[in-house]
Amino acid sequence: MNTIEQLHGAFARAFEIPVEEINDQLEYQSISEWDSMSHLVLVQELESTYNISIEMEDILEMGSVAKIRDILKKYGYEIN
Repeated sequence: MNTIEQLHGAFARAFEIPVEEINDQLEYQSISEWDSMSHLVLVQELESTYNISIEMEDILEMGSVAKIRDILKKYGYEIN
């Protein structure tokens, strides 16, 4: 199950916000909940959700929901 709902759930858990607030336009530091500390929580959520280990280079590139969807493709997850 590689759905957009699964991805949005990881964001919602990491930032402790309603899943309805997550969309592809959401960007790092565009909301107060997405700061440097919660970014690391998000990485942990994504790694747990998708059973992957995200490389540091990719972690630094994770600046938006849309970009993270692109990065997950590298790990074999096409999110629709």
